[in-house]
Amino acid sequence: MRILIATDAWSPQVNGVVRSLQSLAAYARKLGAQIEFLTPDGFWTFPLPTYPSIRCSIPTRREIARRIEMAAPDCLHIATEGPIGHIARRHCLSRRISFTTSYMTRFPEYVSARLPIPLSWTYSLLRRFHAAAAVTMVSTRSLIEELGNRGFAHLAMWTRGVDTDLFSPERAAAIDLPRPIFVSVSRLAVEKNLAAFLALDLPGSKVVIGDGPHAGELQRRFPDAHFLGQLEGETLAAHLAAADVFAFPSRTDTFGVVQLEALACGVPVAAYPVPGPQDVIGSNSIGVLAEDLKSACLKALTISRTACRGFALTQSWGQSALQFISHCRPCGTWRRHEYVALVQTTRLLAGC
Repeated sequence: MRILIATDAWSPQVNGVVRSLQSLAAYARKLGAQIEFLTPDGFWTFPLPTYPSIRCSIPTRREIARRIEMAAPDCLHIATEGPIGHIARRHCLSRRISFTTSYMTRFPEYVSARLPIPLSWTYSLLRRFHAAAAVTMVSTRSLIEELGNRGFAHLAMWTRGVDTDLFSPERAAAIDLPRPIFVSVSRLAVEKNLAAFLALDLPGSKVVIGDGPHAGELQRRFPDAHFLGQLEGETLAAHLAAADVFAFPSRTDTFGVVQLEALACGVPVAAYPVPGPQDVIGSNSIGVLAEDLKSACLKALTISRTACRGFALTQSWGQSALQFISHCRPCGTWRRHEYVALVQTTRLLAGC
């Protein structure tokens, strides 16, 4: 089965959307499905206002159509609501091609954090965008309920996974900082609410991994914190595993894959009781959710690192890929025996 994913978010961007799509493609291959991407590569781009490190593409309808026709996919999935997503959607509608979408970013909240635009206006635009899809994939149960209450339809669950070989306690780096170490991994932008974490009166050290438009301001306001910049791969995993608590101050993430990455490293999570953390942590003894983030951070120090690692081992990218592919299936030409074979392969991988 060939699936083409149209996405405005792609390398060199480093964020949860890009990492999720790349992991999805890798694990889908193991299940016999081929995923290709229609990305900003090859289009003119311009820096996104208020976030110059992210460049927005200027695609053309003709080139988008050509790339889709060249890929000749069995299914087409639109991952983002940007220029590429809109033109790919228009292409599908004009040719009566069934497609799926995913709701991966809380754009209404991100926009309202920067501009005086009512949430209802942006949600209305997104609702219209996704209404034409056969299925709109959402990462958590609470987000499905929230979007359903806002009038979104055809919602289905597509959860996330974690690479437990890469993110592992054994990779812990030797960090010469006073303990305990509270770490946060995030894009340094206003919607991530990092100031709420950095302003806490906590013992030991506060470490921030990531980059973004608010990096300079946060460094000036919180000179006692340690800003390590953008880390990836083994280096990121090593620094995560070296921490004592992972602080997740965001109130706007749809999921927060980095929570699973921290847990896979044996690091408990401290976060607000909001969608994303509520869905990942829930009632499991692997983190603390509280409106008092300082209290959550301190209580998280008492949580078993073994329990955190054990929970992460149950969060498979293979199962996530199977969910995604099964939602794409009604839009394609996949035969039933191929799907049955895929399910059997997934079960075998899960038992390994």
